[in-house]
Amino acid sequence: MKPLKIGITGVRGIVGETFTPEVAVGFAQAFATYLDSGRILICRDTRSSGPMVRSAVVAGLLAAGCEVIDLGICPTPSLQLAVSWLKADGGVAVTAGHNPSQWNALKFVRGDGLYLNPQQAEELLDIYHQGEFAKAGWSNIQAAIEHQDPIEHHIESLKRVFNVEAIKRRRLKVAVDCCNGACSLLIPRWLIELGCEVLAINDDPKGTFPHRPEPTPATMAQLGALVKAGHADIGFAHDADGERLGIVTELGEPLSEELTLAVATRIRLEQTPGAIVTNVSTTGAIEEIAAHFGGSVVRTPVGQTYISEAMFEHRAILGGEGSGGIMVPEVHLTHDSAAAVGLILEGLARTGEPVSEMVRQLPRLFMLKHNLVVEPNRLYSVLQDFRVAIENEQVACDLTDGIKVALPEGWIHVRASNTESMIRVIVEAEDETNARRLLDWARDRLNK
Repeated sequence: MKPLKIGITGVRGIVGETFTPEVAVGFAQAFATYLDSGRILICRDTRSSGPMVRSAVVAGLLAAGCEVIDLGICPTPSLQLAVSWLKADGGVAVTAGHNPSQWNALKFVRGDGLYLNPQQAEELLDIYHQGEFAKAGWSNIQAAIEHQDPIEHHIESLKRVFNVEAIKRRRLKVAVDCCNGACSLLIPRWLIELGCEVLAINDDPKGTFPHRPEPTPATMAQLGALVKAGHADIGFAHDADGERLGIVTELGEPLSEELTLAVATRIRLEQTPGAIVTNVSTTGAIEEIAAHFGGSVVRTPVGQTYISEAMFEHRAILGGEGSGGIMVPEVHLTHDSAAAVGLILEGLARTGEPVSEMVRQLPRLFMLKHNLVVEPNRLYSVLQDFRVAIENEQVACDLTDGIKVALPEGWIHVRASNTESMIRVIVEAEDETNARRLLDWARDRLNK
């Protein structure tokens, strides 16, 4: 199976199989045509295929008459912030985020620094499939491209939002695992600006990923050991492009990626009541925290673009997903692990509590996540069969995104992945026994 995933998150696949230079050039031309050319930013993460894909994208953009500004290696949120700073019409991030090294992808950013919404993504796909692209004449193709470093601008944007002096007074010792990704160029500098003593590992942008670039407990063992050995106050793990954040407590305990948003929600609502936006797959602990502090919760389909638009609509004070992605609206309406770091350290500085105490006060729920690899042409037929099976049992379901079922023991969510050819099954209950019972219930009806 050699999948090429095309959807609202852009286009991604395994380099040398389905994700080819031809695909990158074609999508770059399509994006340039969609934006009527103009000024386009480009950045990449640190994976070895980055230079090749970046060159293909630049070729496609130039061929369509764009002015290209190359930001080099930097987090995707740095590019998103730079769109308005550099007065660009859009941007392309060459990154597969949390996917392994053999993957790469293109993420398309519009003129306000946000990802394309579903309707805009469909328009882009129509242009790509039609193959009728804008073409610049030989004398109108840009002869050289400009280079800019967006990291300092990103840090200055963060410093305007968070209480830097209060964090400095706490003199926190922070361990960080950048996975040798794009955050290697941002997060240590940001922590130094916050007056932290930094214990950094895997912060070489020329290195390879030491583990899957996804901040989950399974990838945070090395960071947990560093926190304990270095007596750090907290540990932070990052994905390859600066969108997702994982947390290790001062006890060296790696937290579920679901708890990143739960911790941030508690910190935010302690100061300001308001709306929290998250997706239908994220832990129900968010509702319990919001109810305790007088806040509210808005649920959306899975995907950053849905969170961004709902946050704008509801004037939310925080958004995010159970993947570890956090949106702090005062910075921008995008997942930004550097902004999440600022928010969490500001919370530690304000309360004086250790992070383990914050976690102890959160609702205790048990979640299981299970992935079923399915051939791309069977994804939706498998989902449809699952829906028919539960409707035959007269079980009510929520179809906001995939199929979500509430049972007395807890809830089950079954959906097609936005980024890989698989079906994701997520269940949550008050204890492990009921969670495993729910997972078995779902797998039985998925015929897997």
